[in-house]
Amino acid sequence: MAETTTEQAAPESNGQPASRIEVTNPATGESIASVPALSVADVAGVVARARAAQPAWEAVGFEGRRAILRRAQKWLLDNSDRVARTIVSETGKAYEDALIAEVAYAAGALGYWAKRAPKLLADEKIRTSSPLVLGRRLVVRYAPVGVVGVIGPWNYPLTNSFGDCIPALAAGNACVLKPASLTPLTSLFIAEGLRECELPEDVFIVAPGSGDVGGELVDHVDYVMFTGSTEVGRKVMERAAKTLTPVGLELGGKDPMLVLADADLERAANAAVHYSMQNGGQTCISVERVYVEAPVYDEFVSRVEGKMRGLRQGVPGGAGSIDVGAVTSPPQVDLIDDHVKDALAKGARAPVGGGRGGGPGDFYEPTLLLDVDHSMEVMTEETFGPTLPVMKVRDADEAVRLANDSPYGLQASVWTKDLAKGERLARMIEAGVVSVNDHQLNYVALELPMGGWKASGLGSRHGADGIRKYTKKQALLVTRLAPKRDLHMLPYRERTTKMVGRLLRFLYGRGKRE
Repeated sequence: MAETTTEQAAPESNGQPASRIEVTNPATGESIASVPALSVADVAGVVARARAAQPAWEAVGFEGRRAILRRAQKWLLDNSDRVARTIVSETGKAYEDALIAEVAYAAGALGYWAKRAPKLLADEKIRTSSPLVLGRRLVVRYAPVGVVGVIGPWNYPLTNSFGDCIPALAAGNACVLKPASLTPLTSLFIAEGLRECELPEDVFIVAPGSGDVGGELVDHVDYVMFTGSTEVGRKVMERAAKTLTPVGLELGGKDPMLVLADADLERAANAAVHYSMQNGGQTCISVERVYVEAPVYDEFVSRVEGKMRGLRQGVPGGAGSIDVGAVTSPPQVDLIDDHVKDALAKGARAPVGGGRGGGPGDFYEPTLLLDVDHSMEVMTEETFGPTLPVMKVRDADEAVRLANDSPYGLQASVWTKDLAKGERLARMIEAGVVSVNDHQLNYVALELPMGGWKASGLGSRHGADGIRKYTKKQALLVTRLAPKRDLHMLPYRERTTKMVGRLLRFLYGRGKRE
């Protein structure tokens, strides 16, 4: 990332030199960039700029916005390697995690929302069941809320940051993106690309800064989309309540995987390893705990252990260089280690891994934990790292009960060859998304809503609600032909009141009595 790019994104504040964010590569410990940071006092002005730019962007219409989003899609694909390497440099993740889970997602989302926005946000004609409004035209209109504030996380600086801006922009909103202070470079690079694609000035603004900048953003925008911890999500919602600002929250998860005795164990083992270790386990919908029916527990564990021993961890290079990268946030290494030590102290064992990685960067070894139970934090609290605790259960009913024994309800998966049984169990699990014989793959099906139950969030991304949440509904009732005075209008008369009573009995009084 060129220094000139970051300078353009965050100008000096009030004529004084801006404070700066020092960006570090977590895999090497090296400083890689210095980014000017906004102050809390700058936020109102930034949002005002976005608000001034929004009406013209809305007036461009769906076709105009589609053209720019399509250009952005092409730009992203043309620059996919540069974007992926930027992501790798500030997160420490594997190149494939950046390319497949971030660049590919954003490219697909740009095309999807460009195509689907006109249909999902078109005026809806409503048919009424009330005879009192027959002959009127009833319409629901979707209007952009205005300025959307997106507060992004450090684990996915493209997918869960700019990715949330895509449907908001497609709906005609302006966006202010506050990236995580650990990972601002990707957002700044995307802003540079959007300028090349001729997105109008100030329709998309990146606002690097501290957590206080994100808090201030909540006070000024018309909608807040936050991805992060449940603890911070509660604070965002509490602050938004003061201004009655609507929010979307994707929060923590402790996502269970249920492996039944009749599952394809080779596929299930591959999935358990991949979806717990992908992105270093730093994914809200990672496999965070596994419940395996007793008859196949030993075989499943044997397969998983062999696969985990073969994983390569280290400083990420190009394609195919490593499997598991660094932990992006230094404090997260401590939390992961605390969870593992707690489990080991309570009787668990770690046949693979179990400690911090070596080298100058922030690494934690891919860790398999056995003999675990719900007295251990690693089975009940979000670990958010490269750990895979596996617990033996008697049967599927126990697995479902333990899966639901959690304050979280983001994602889960059930593994069985009996699809009818798998779907029945999936419907019993308290989570916003449950897959049968898959995990996480739903995230690329943008037609499906993605949101959490319980303490895992509020609202959803993807699906119709994934773009409609960035709009205001307006109901329209248009009367063409009507008498000078309707039957129910003042002044009230005994004769007309009795007539209304007979009409009500005629319309609603003929149903079958219970």
